[in-house]
Amino acid sequence: LAADLPKRTMLKILRSLNSKKRKHLNAILSCQDNQIGALMDFGMITIRDDLNLKAIIAYIRKLGKLPSHTDKLFVVDQYDKMQGILPLQRLLTHPPSQQVADVMVTDFIRFQIDQDAAEAARAFERYNLISAPVVDSDDKLQGRLCVDNILDFIREKTDEDLLIQAGVGEEEDLFSSVWKSARNRWGWLLINIVTAFASTRIIGVFEDIILQLVALASLMPIIAAMGGNTGNQTSMLIIRSLALGYINPSNISHLIKKELTLGLINGSFIGVILGLLSFLLYRDIALSIVMGSAMFINLLVAVLVGLGIPLMRYKWGKDPAVGTSVILTAITDSMGFFIFLGLASLFLIK
Repeated sequence: LAADLPKRTMLKILRSLNSKKRKHLNAILSCQDNQIGALMDFGMITIRDDLNLKAIIAYIRKLGKLPSHTDKLFVVDQYDKMQGILPLQRLLTHPPSQQVADVMVTDFIRFQIDQDAAEAARAFERYNLISAPVVDSDDKLQGRLCVDNILDFIREKTDEDLLIQAGVGEEEDLFSSVWKSARNRWGWLLINIVTAFASTRIIGVFEDIILQLVALASLMPIIAAMGGNTGNQTSMLIIRSLALGYINPSNISHLIKKELTLGLINGSFIGVILGLLSFLLYRDIALSIVMGSAMFINLLVAVLVGLGIPLMRYKWGKDPAVGTSVILTAITDSMGFFIFLGLASLFLIK
């Protein structure tokens, strides 16, 4: 709540806290929203490495309960520098007479307080973490990061991405004013108007052809719709992979080759099916071949656009999710109409 409270109210709250809690709150407020420090909490147990396990167990019993999501204890020295971690499993399975230094894990995952929270989210997913220490540049323990805070962060980022892809500003919520909500949505709606008119102009160029062969009017929406679906499948895969850090310079060429090969296979398969269905409906072999060929070409175009838009936006330092679906749908619709009607004008109209 701190970021949304009036400054005067926050000052009163800070004065009412003891020095320890004030230090913790200031540490969080000094971090940006996308940094790990903004997500950390302080419900952790720290121990020294010269104690034996029996003393640690007695201390925990005296506490009466563990902080939530405690799967490990943090081992620090007298200056609060991280020495290692003591998983609860080791605490319970090793002889009580052993010292913490002999049992603790020294090769462990830790996060810097100013590190990007998205990197932590990927690490929690990759290594199935429940909690992890947060340190400063001197390796001093500042707090801990828990899976519940990471899940909240992931959910919030996912919600933002979904809103952005739909052309809704991330600052808008369900209870925003009508005027604010309208202004947030106008931008992409106006872009949609422009792209829709562009598609109709392509159809307008081929009006005479459609009048001569009315079947084209009923078939061309299928070409556009299938292209849009294929492009969205590809772009969603790329956006998710970029968000999770799966794509890097060493595997980008392999990914492009794989998606293009998949586009060739899907284009051939769907093209043959739609060509056969067109023949069953209209008993026209030439129309069926044009339908299948247009579908094949448009699915390849959709794959190229689905790959290109998010990758280029990411390369230019932009959010790959922003506007991708709107731009992709506009291109696949326009190209679908152009390819189908263009092939029809070449091979069907005499």
